[in-house]
Amino acid sequence: MTPEHPVPAVPTATYRLQLQPAFPFAAAAKAVPYLASLGVSHLHLSPVLEAVPGSAHGYDVVDPARVREELGGEKGLRALSLAAREHGLGLVVDIVPNHMAMAPRHNRALWEVLREGPKSPYARWFDIDWEAQGGRLLLPVLGGPLGDELGRLEVDGSVLRYYDQEFPLREGTEDLPLPRLLDAQWYRLAWWRLARTELNYRRFFSISELIGVRVEDPEVFEATHGKILALLHEGVVDGLRIDHPDGLADPGGYLVRLNEATGGRWTVVEKILADGEPLPASWPVAGTTGYDALRQVDGLFVDPAGAGELLGQYRRFAAPQTDRGGEWEATVRRAAYKVITHELATEMDRLTRVAGTLCATSPDPALRDRAPWALRTALQELLVRLEVYRPYGPGDAAALLTEETAAEARLAFVVPEEAGAVDVVRELLTGRPGEAPEEAPALAEFRARFAQTSSALRAKSVEDTAFYRYVPLLSATEVGGNPGSPAVPPEEFHAYCGRVQRDWPATGTVVSTHDTKRSADVRAALAVLTECPERWADVLTEVTRTGEGVPDAQLAWAAWQTVFGLGPASAERVQDALLKHVREAGLYTSWTEQEPPYEEAVTAFVAAGPCGVPGERVTAFRASLEPYIRANVLGTALVHLTMPGVPDLYQGTEAEYLALVDPDNRRPVPFPPDAPGEKAAVTTAALRLRARRPAAFGESATCAPLTAWGPAAAHCVAFARSGDVVTAVTRLSLRLAEAGGWRDSVLPLPPGRWADVLRPEREFEGEALLADLFETVPVGLLERVG
Repeated sequence: MTPEHPVPAVPTATYRLQLQPAFPFAAAAKAVPYLASLGVSHLHLSPVLEAVPGSAHGYDVVDPARVREELGGEKGLRALSLAAREHGLGLVVDIVPNHMAMAPRHNRALWEVLREGPKSPYARWFDIDWEAQGGRLLLPVLGGPLGDELGRLEVDGSVLRYYDQEFPLREGTEDLPLPRLLDAQWYRLAWWRLARTELNYRRFFSISELIGVRVEDPEVFEATHGKILALLHEGVVDGLRIDHPDGLADPGGYLVRLNEATGGRWTVVEKILADGEPLPASWPVAGTTGYDALRQVDGLFVDPAGAGELLGQYRRFAAPQTDRGGEWEATVRRAAYKVITHELATEMDRLTRVAGTLCATSPDPALRDRAPWALRTALQELLVRLEVYRPYGPGDAAALLTEETAAEARLAFVVPEEAGAVDVVRELLTGRPGEAPEEAPALAEFRARFAQTSSALRAKSVEDTAFYRYVPLLSATEVGGNPGSPAVPPEEFHAYCGRVQRDWPATGTVVSTHDTKRSADVRAALAVLTECPERWADVLTEVTRTGEGVPDAQLAWAAWQTVFGLGPASAERVQDALLKHVREAGLYTSWTEQEPPYEEAVTAFVAAGPCGVPGERVTAFRASLEPYIRANVLGTALVHLTMPGVPDLYQGTEAEYLALVDPDNRRPVPFPPDAPGEKAAVTTAALRLRARRPAAFGESATCAPLTAWGPAAAHCVAFARSGDVVTAVTRLSLRLAEAGGWRDSVLPLPPGRWADVLRPEREFEGEALLADLFETVPVGLLERVG
């Protein structure tokens, strides 16, 4: 069956599906007719290559040359592709170039490396430091010190077993006594706690179960990308999402090679941009996966004055110390120091060693005589001051590591003469006159290691620590967000849209993903609190009086906001999210040093307070704000679906979708949703309009801000796409109601006659009275019909 409309090379909109054994290719194929009816052009699939058995996400790849059997294998993927094409849909696939699973039993390439050591043809695949650990790969898999676990190790022929884990034995060692056998292997089994300081392979952030892959090696690139490239060239797959490019040694070089190999297929990268940071213009990609757009859209619905008032209420309620969330910048800096000296200690050891070797062997005497501790201190002080994920090359490093930054870093040295290590490290990173050609390989490695460590540090210190310590407004603690400045003025949003349409018109945009800490609908509800901070404080005072056993006030603030944003939900879901919250924050407990009494107190508090009788007061307060939450939910959805870029809908978010951090947001969703409702109607109308008028939203389209007039004009955000489509949404609707409503405010329209897409019987011309435009729905979507 030939599709009525061919699949476009650049998607008009994508729909993300989280594949897992409970939702394989066949289940996705059954959902295709419904998904096609929404108006998307492509399905966006989570990783499809062979992963650890039972994996619910697929990022723990074990064999990049095979499509995952638990999902239906290559036959199942091809059947899904065929079903999608019969309905005019293409496939975009998420791929993971940075790492593979440290699971020898399932990872054949890794198994061979463990068996044969650095001479294995697969050894070049993995980023292993064979100069450390006496030339053996440290495997931090034991539940305790080796002496305590020795009796649980069993030799079975050519295999060493530890519970359900298996490791290959080096040829000729299987008959040795156990202690000697262990010493004779190319790997060292060790207590899991040694990963923090002794690990000698690059990993994904601080996750030791994922080992870094050297895709900068052309042979490794070909071996790990052959299957996905074949699927692209055979028309099974149409585009790619690249997971975590910042973990690679050379992201730009990788993307150039990938672009050449795919023939320029539509590709977006999961690049987290800081405020004002541009995507490298040299990258041959369509753009990012869209977290920069998420920050802009969310910020539109935050009241800047109210956010400041909410911060004041938070300080009074939680009384946070500087290192526990009193100020955003201080919170990030202190979190970075914690991460770099604890979770990333092994990465810092390797980086320091590379720097030390470079200095000791340099033909430039100015680099000599630098103690390892001084180099380590200099590296640490420069890394914690980077406000982006990583530099790309010496020029980028020079722009980031300014003299002001270096001056701050030098203050960490008690002996001023030792502070020269800062200048040495800075010169190595930014380049210096007269660099000898023989230094080039070592310099390239050092700069790559610095950048890779930088990206891991930024992710762990901001996303996984500071976001859980600085919580005045939970909706602002989102990937790509800036909790210190959560509001985005309309003029800033319009400027952002203009830049995207000009520079990256086919970039991805998102508001909910598998990695967001709260779904867009939860965040939309939380944003209303910035419009009523005093009322929120009054509610907290009331529930705190009746609540029991508050473990700490900062956690209580976050817990009450969680149940406000989520609405009625099971205590188990809230408790799981908040236990993750306190472990990530690392103030009283953590993943590796859990404090059972504190965690038990958290669980008891959640059950008795936010999810108990006092929580009913918060539920009632949320219900009283429902009209304003509704305006934010619908406004977020419509802006996302009509702004510049290619919108990606996360599974289930076409309807109301209330979810917390993973794994809560990765639960299977029904197709079609049980109760589509108003949000689904807005979503479907916008998607079908995009499909009907692709030129209005495409790479040659325009996006022009429209300015309302009248006493309530500031509460309307509107823009026109190519003179054919107008989007208008209500902003800060609670403040609007308190000020008397729209009154006689109007929205001037571009020339022509305009039909209301959401209420087709209505038309406008010249201008629209905002009270009329938003009479029944707090958003408007108009299409020029004449």
